[in-house]
Amino acid sequence: MNAWDELVERCAIRRRRKIGPLSDEAYQELLLAVRADPESFVDTTMERAVLLMARALDAYRASCRDDDLLDDDAYEAERTRRISALHAECVRAREIDESSLDANLMQLLTSEFDPDPLLEGLIGLERDFASDEPPEGDAWDDVFYRPHLRLRAAVARTCLDGARYRMAQSAAASVMDACPTDPLGARHTYALACARLEDERELNAVDARFSRRESAWSHLARTLLLYKLDRMGASTRALRGFDRLCAGGAYALLRPTFVEAYFPDRPDAPACSFEESVLAVREAEPIIADVPDFIPWCQGQEWLVESARRFAESRDLGW
Repeated sequence: MNAWDELVERCAIRRRRKIGPLSDEAYQELLLAVRADPESFVDTTMERAVLLMARALDAYRASCRDDDLLDDDAYEAERTRRISALHAECVRAREIDESSLDANLMQLLTSEFDPDPLLEGLIGLERDFASDEPPEGDAWDDVFYRPHLRLRAAVARTCLDGARYRMAQSAAASVMDACPTDPLGARHTYALACARLEDERELNAVDARFSRRESAWSHLARTLLLYKLDRMGASTRALRGFDRLCAGGAYALLRPTFVEAYFPDRPDAPACSFEESVLAVREAEPIIADVPDFIPWCQGQEWLVESARRFAESRDLGW
Protein backbone atom coordinates (compact mmCIF):
# COMPACT_ATOMS: atom_id res chain seq x y z
CA MET A 1 0.00 0.00 0.00
CA ASN A 2 1.44 3.35 -1.05
CA ALA A 3 -0.56 5.38 1.44
CA TRP A 4 1.07 8.69 0.48
CA ASP A 5 0.13 8.38 -3.19
CA GLU A 6 -3.42 7.43 -2.28
CA LEU A 7 -3.67 10.34 0.17
CA VAL A 8 -2.56 12.72 -2.58
CA GLU A 9 -5.14 11.33 -4.99
CA ARG A 10 -7.94 11.44 -2.43
CA CYS A 11 -7.17 15.04 -1.50
CA ALA A 12 -6.88 16.12 -5.13
CA ILE A 13 -10.17 14.48 -6.12
CA ARG A 14 -12.01 16.10 -3.20
CA ARG A 15 -10.53 19.51 -4.02
CA ARG A 16 -11.50 19.12 -7.69
CA ARG A 17 -15.06 18.25 -6.71
CA LYS A 18 -15.17 21.32 -4.48
CA ILE A 19 -13.89 23.86 -7.00
CA GLY A 20 -15.67 22.42 -10.05
CA PRO A 21 -14.59 21.03 -13.43
CA LEU A 22 -10.89 21.26 -14.27
CA SER A 23 -9.02 20.64 -17.49
CA ASP A 24 -6.57 17.75 -17.51
CA GLU A 25 -3.70 20.21 -17.33
CA ALA A 26 -5.21 22.04 -14.37
CA TYR A 27 -5.83 18.78 -12.54
CA GLN A 28 -2.20 17.76 -13.08
CA GLU A 29 -1.14 21.08 -11.57
CA LEU A 30 -3.41 20.38 -8.60
CA LEU A 31 -1.86 16.92 -8.16
CA LEU A 32 1.63 18.44 -8.15
CA ALA A 33 0.60 20.96 -5.50
CA VAL A 34 -0.93 18.29 -3.26
CA ARG A 35 2.07 15.98 -3.74
CA ALA A 36 4.43 18.76 -2.71
CA ASP A 37 2.65 19.27 0.63
CA PRO A 38 -0.13 16.69 1.18
CA GLU A 39 -0.61 17.48 4.85
CA SER A 40 -1.78 21.01 4.09
CA PHE A 41 -4.62 19.62 1.96
CA VAL A 42 -5.94 17.18 4.58
CA ASP A 43 -9.40 18.34 5.69
CA THR A 44 -11.62 15.31 6.32
CA THR A 45 -11.49 12.56 8.94
CA MET A 46 -10.98 10.03 6.16
CA GLU A 47 -7.89 11.87 4.95
CA ARG A 48 -6.57 12.29 8.49
CA ALA A 49 -6.85 8.54 9.01
CA VAL A 50 -4.92 7.87 5.78
CA LEU A 51 -2.27 10.42 6.81
CA LEU A 52 -1.82 8.70 10.17
CA MET A 53 -1.45 5.29 8.52
CA ALA A 54 1.02 6.66 5.95
CA ARG A 55 3.26 7.92 8.75
CA ALA A 56 2.84 4.69 10.72
CA LEU A 57 3.75 2.52 7.74
CA ASP A 58 6.84 4.65 7.08
CA ALA A 59 7.95 4.19 10.69
CA TYR A 60 7.26 0.44 10.57
CA ARG A 61 9.25 -0.07 7.36
CA ALA A 62 12.14 2.05 8.63
CA SER A 63 12.30 -0.07 11.79
CA CYS A 64 12.84 -3.23 9.69
CA ARG A 65 16.05 -2.04 8.06
CA ASP A 66 18.55 -3.18 10.72
CA ASP A 67 17.02 -6.57 11.51
CA ASP A 68 20.04 -8.44 10.09
CA LEU A 69 22.19 -6.94 12.86
CA LEU A 70 20.07 -8.44 15.66
CA ASP A 71 20.32 -11.84 17.32
CA ASP A 72 17.17 -13.97 17.58
CA ASP A 73 15.99 -12.70 20.96
CA ALA A 74 16.62 -9.07 20.09
CA TYR A 75 14.87 -9.55 16.75
CA GLU A 76 11.75 -11.05 18.35
CA ALA A 77 11.62 -8.22 20.89
CA GLU A 78 12.02 -5.58 18.15
CA ARG A 79 9.44 -7.26 15.93
CA THR A 80 6.90 -7.38 18.77
CA ARG A 81 7.57 -3.73 19.57
CA ARG A 82 7.15 -2.45 16.03
CA ILE A 83 3.99 -4.47 15.31
CA SER A 84 2.51 -3.21 18.58
CA ALA A 85 3.40 0.35 17.62
CA LEU A 86 1.84 -0.07 14.18
CA HIS A 87 -1.27 -1.62 15.73
CA ALA A 88 -1.64 1.29 18.13
CA GLU A 89 -1.48 3.78 15.24
CA CYS A 90 -4.08 1.78 13.29
CA VAL A 91 -6.36 1.88 16.32
CA ARG A 92 -5.90 5.66 16.42
CA ALA A 93 -6.69 5.92 12.70
CA ARG A 94 -9.87 3.89 13.21
CA GLU A 95 -10.87 6.15 16.11
CA ILE A 96 -10.44 9.15 13.81
CA ASP A 97 -12.61 7.57 11.11
CA GLU A 98 -14.48 4.35 11.91
CA SER A 99 -15.58 4.17 8.28
CA SER A 100 -11.96 3.71 7.12
CA LEU A 101 -11.80 0.17 5.78
CA ASP A 102 -8.01 0.33 5.54
CA ALA A 103 -7.74 1.27 9.22
CA ASN A 104 -10.05 -1.57 10.20
CA LEU A 105 -8.11 -4.00 8.00
CA MET A 106 -4.74 -2.90 9.36
CA GLN A 107 -5.99 -3.11 12.95
CA LEU A 108 -7.02 -6.71 12.32
CA LEU A 109 -3.86 -7.72 10.46
CA THR A 110 -1.61 -6.37 13.22
CA SER A 111 -3.49 -8.21 15.96
CA GLU A 112 -4.21 -11.66 14.52
CA PHE A 113 -1.84 -14.02 12.70
CA ASP A 114 -3.51 -17.43 12.93
CA PRO A 115 -5.29 -18.11 9.61
CA ASP A 116 -8.59 -19.36 11.04
CA PRO A 117 -9.52 -16.43 13.33
CA LEU A 118 -7.93 -14.00 10.87
CA LEU A 119 -10.14 -15.28 8.06
CA GLU A 120 -13.19 -14.99 10.30
CA GLY A 121 -12.27 -11.38 11.01
CA LEU A 122 -11.66 -10.59 7.35
CA ILE A 123 -15.00 -12.05 6.32
CA GLY A 124 -16.60 -10.00 9.08
CA LEU A 125 -15.05 -6.87 7.58
CA GLU A 126 -16.39 -7.80 4.15
CA ARG A 127 -19.83 -8.11 5.69
CA ASP A 128 -19.57 -4.84 7.63
CA PHE A 129 -18.17 -2.92 4.64
CA ALA A 130 -20.27 -4.53 1.94
CA SER A 131 -20.10 -2.41 -1.19
CA ASP A 132 -21.87 -2.16 -4.49
CA GLU A 133 -20.49 -3.85 -7.58
CA PRO A 134 -16.92 -2.78 -8.46
CA PRO A 135 -16.61 0.28 -10.69
CA GLU A 136 -16.67 -0.37 -14.42
CA GLY A 137 -13.33 -0.86 -16.10
CA ASP A 138 -10.36 -1.41 -13.82
CA ALA A 139 -11.56 -0.94 -10.23
CA TRP A 140 -8.01 -0.06 -9.15
CA ASP A 141 -8.43 3.26 -10.97
CA ASP A 142 -10.95 4.27 -8.28
CA VAL A 143 -8.77 5.14 -5.28
CA PHE A 144 -11.79 4.99 -2.97
CA TYR A 145 -12.50 1.38 -3.97
CA ARG A 146 -8.96 0.11 -3.46
CA PRO A 147 -9.50 -0.81 0.22
CA HIS A 148 -12.15 -3.33 -0.86
CA LEU A 149 -9.66 -4.90 -3.28
CA ARG A 150 -6.96 -5.05 -0.60
CA LEU A 151 -9.40 -6.73 1.76
CA ARG A 152 -10.43 -9.31 -0.85
CA ALA A 153 -6.79 -10.05 -1.70
CA ALA A 154 -6.08 -10.55 2.01
CA VAL A 155 -8.99 -13.00 2.17
CA ALA A 156 -7.47 -14.97 -0.73
CA ARG A 157 -4.00 -15.15 0.86
CA THR A 158 -5.43 -16.12 4.25
CA CYS A 159 -7.51 -18.87 2.66
CA LEU A 160 -4.30 -20.20 1.10
CA ASP A 161 -2.52 -20.09 4.46
CA GLY A 162 -5.42 -21.94 6.06
CA ALA A 163 -5.56 -24.68 3.39
CA ARG A 164 -8.86 -23.44 1.95
CA TYR A 165 -7.67 -23.69 -1.60
CA ARG A 166 -10.94 -23.43 -3.52
CA MET A 167 -11.91 -20.40 -1.45
CA ALA A 168 -8.49 -18.90 -2.17
CA GLN A 169 -8.96 -19.54 -5.88
CA SER A 170 -12.42 -17.94 -5.86
CA ALA A 171 -11.36 -14.88 -3.84
CA ALA A 172 -8.29 -14.29 -5.99
CA ALA A 173 -10.37 -14.65 -9.16
CA SER A 174 -12.77 -11.95 -7.93
CA VAL A 175 -9.85 -9.53 -7.46
CA MET A 176 -8.50 -10.27 -10.95
CA ASP A 177 -11.96 -9.80 -12.46
CA ALA A 178 -12.38 -6.43 -10.74
CA CYS A 179 -8.94 -5.11 -11.69
CA PRO A 180 -7.48 -6.81 -14.76
CA THR A 181 -4.10 -5.14 -14.29
CA ASP A 182 -3.83 -7.00 -10.96
CA PRO A 183 -1.54 -4.62 -9.05
CA LEU A 184 -2.16 -6.68 -5.89
CA GLY A 185 -0.84 -9.87 -7.48
CA ALA A 186 -3.97 -11.96 -6.89
CA ARG A 187 -2.83 -14.10 -9.82
CA HIS A 188 0.05 -15.35 -7.67
CA THR A 189 -2.31 -16.61 -4.98
CA TYR A 190 -4.51 -18.10 -7.69
CA ALA A 191 -1.55 -19.94 -9.26
CA LEU A 192 -0.53 -21.52 -5.96
CA ALA A 193 -4.12 -22.61 -5.30
CA CYS A 194 -4.21 -24.19 -8.76
CA ALA A 195 -1.03 -26.11 -7.94
CA ARG A 196 -2.50 -27.53 -4.75
CA LEU A 197 -5.75 -28.45 -6.52
CA GLU A 198 -3.81 -30.01 -9.42
CA ASP A 199 -5.80 -27.72 -11.70
CA GLU A 200 -3.50 -27.50 -14.70
CA ARG A 201 -6.18 -26.11 -16.98
CA GLU A 202 -6.76 -23.09 -14.75
CA LEU A 203 -3.04 -22.56 -14.17
CA ASN A 204 -2.54 -22.45 -17.94
CA ALA A 205 -5.52 -20.10 -18.25
CA VAL A 206 -4.20 -17.59 -15.71
CA ASP A 207 -0.75 -17.69 -17.34
CA ALA A 208 -2.35 -16.90 -20.70
CA ARG A 209 -4.56 -14.22 -19.18
CA PHE A 210 -1.48 -12.30 -18.06
CA SER A 211 0.45 -12.95 -21.29
CA ARG A 212 2.58 -15.61 -19.60
CA ARG A 213 4.24 -12.91 -17.53
CA GLU A 214 6.80 -14.87 -15.54
CA SER A 215 7.15 -14.66 -11.78
CA ALA A 216 8.59 -16.71 -8.97
CA TRP A 217 5.03 -17.80 -8.15
CA SER A 218 4.28 -19.01 -11.67
CA HIS A 219 7.49 -21.06 -11.86
CA LEU A 220 7.09 -22.54 -8.38
CA ALA A 221 3.38 -23.27 -8.85
CA ARG A 222 4.04 -25.17 -12.07
CA THR A 223 6.85 -27.15 -10.47
CA LEU A 224 4.58 -28.16 -7.57
CA LEU A 225 1.63 -28.98 -9.79
CA LEU A 226 3.64 -31.22 -12.12
CA TYR A 227 5.26 -32.93 -9.14
CA LYS A 228 1.85 -33.64 -7.63
CA LEU A 229 0.70 -35.03 -10.99
CA ASP A 230 3.73 -37.37 -10.91
CA ARG A 231 5.05 -36.00 -14.20
CA MET A 232 8.59 -36.06 -12.95
CA GLY A 233 10.40 -35.17 -16.17
CA ALA A 234 8.24 -32.08 -16.67
CA SER A 235 8.51 -31.19 -12.98
CA THR A 236 12.30 -31.38 -13.16
CA ARG A 237 12.31 -29.07 -16.16
CA ALA A 238 10.03 -26.64 -14.32
CA LEU A 239 12.33 -26.76 -11.28
CA ARG A 240 15.28 -25.97 -13.55
CA GLY A 241 13.30 -23.01 -14.88
CA PHE A 242 12.61 -21.79 -11.35
CA ASP A 243 16.32 -22.08 -10.54
CA ARG A 244 17.55 -20.48 -13.77
CA LEU A 245 14.99 -17.69 -14.16
CA CYS A 246 14.39 -16.69 -10.52
CA ALA A 247 17.41 -15.19 -8.80
CA GLY A 248 18.23 -17.24 -5.72
CA GLY A 249 15.22 -19.48 -6.29
CA ALA A 250 17.14 -22.62 -5.32
CA TYR A 251 18.39 -21.01 -2.12
CA ALA A 252 14.93 -19.66 -1.23
CA LEU A 253 13.44 -23.12 -1.66
CA LEU A 254 16.12 -25.09 0.20
CA ARG A 255 16.76 -22.50 2.92
CA PRO A 256 13.35 -20.83 3.46
CA THR A 257 13.55 -17.46 5.15
CA PHE A 258 11.13 -15.93 7.65
CA VAL A 259 8.92 -13.31 6.01
CA GLU A 260 7.13 -10.58 7.90
CA ALA A 261 3.34 -10.50 7.74
CA TYR A 262 1.91 -8.32 4.99
CA PHE A 263 0.69 -4.93 6.24
CA PRO A 264 -1.67 -4.64 4.48
CA ASP A 265 -0.62 -6.27 1.21
CA ARG A 266 2.29 -8.09 -0.39
CA PRO A 267 5.40 -5.88 -0.66
CA ASP A 268 6.63 -4.92 -4.10
CA ALA A 269 9.55 -6.89 -5.52
CA PRO A 270 11.12 -6.99 -9.00
CA ALA A 271 9.85 -9.85 -11.14
CA CYS A 272 11.80 -13.09 -10.61
CA SER A 273 14.13 -11.39 -8.10
CA PHE A 274 15.46 -13.08 -4.96
CA GLU A 275 13.01 -11.03 -2.92
CA GLU A 276 10.14 -12.36 -5.02
CA SER A 277 11.45 -15.93 -4.73
CA VAL A 278 11.48 -15.63 -0.94
CA LEU A 279 7.88 -14.38 -0.93
CA ALA A 280 6.71 -17.13 -3.29
CA VAL A 281 8.28 -19.89 -1.19
CA ARG A 282 6.78 -18.42 1.97
CA GLU A 283 3.29 -18.34 0.45
CA ALA A 284 3.70 -21.88 -0.90
CA GLU A 285 4.57 -23.29 2.54
CA PRO A 286 1.10 -24.77 3.22
CA ILE A 287 1.22 -26.58 -0.12
CA ILE A 288 4.79 -27.79 0.34
CA ALA A 289 3.82 -29.11 3.79
CA ASP A 290 1.05 -31.15 2.14
CA VAL A 291 3.60 -32.72 -0.23
CA PRO A 292 6.17 -34.07 2.24
CA ASP A 293 8.35 -35.73 -0.40
CA PHE A 294 8.78 -32.57 -2.46
CA ILE A 295 11.66 -30.95 -0.54
CA PRO A 296 13.61 -34.23 -0.18
CA TRP A 297 13.21 -34.66 -3.95
CA CYS A 298 14.54 -31.13 -4.49
CA GLN A 299 17.43 -31.82 -2.12
CA GLY A 300 18.26 -34.87 -4.20
CA GLN A 301 18.91 -32.72 -7.28
CA GLU A 302 22.66 -32.08 -7.03
CA TRP A 303 22.55 -29.25 -9.56
CA LEU A 304 19.91 -27.46 -7.48
CA VAL A 305 21.88 -27.82 -4.26
CA GLU A 306 25.01 -26.55 -6.01
CA SER A 307 23.10 -23.56 -7.41
CA ALA A 308 21.80 -22.72 -3.94
CA ARG A 309 25.30 -22.99 -2.49
CA ARG A 310 26.79 -20.70 -5.14
CA PHE A 311 24.08 -18.13 -4.52
CA ALA A 312 24.66 -18.27 -0.75
CA GLU A 313 28.37 -17.72 -1.22
CA SER A 314 27.81 -14.82 -3.62
CA ARG A 315 25.53 -13.08 -1.09
CA ASP A 316 27.46 -14.09 2.03
CA LEU A 317 24.45 -16.04 3.28
CA GLY A 318 24.47 -19.02 5.61
CA TRP A 319 24.62 -22.48 4.12
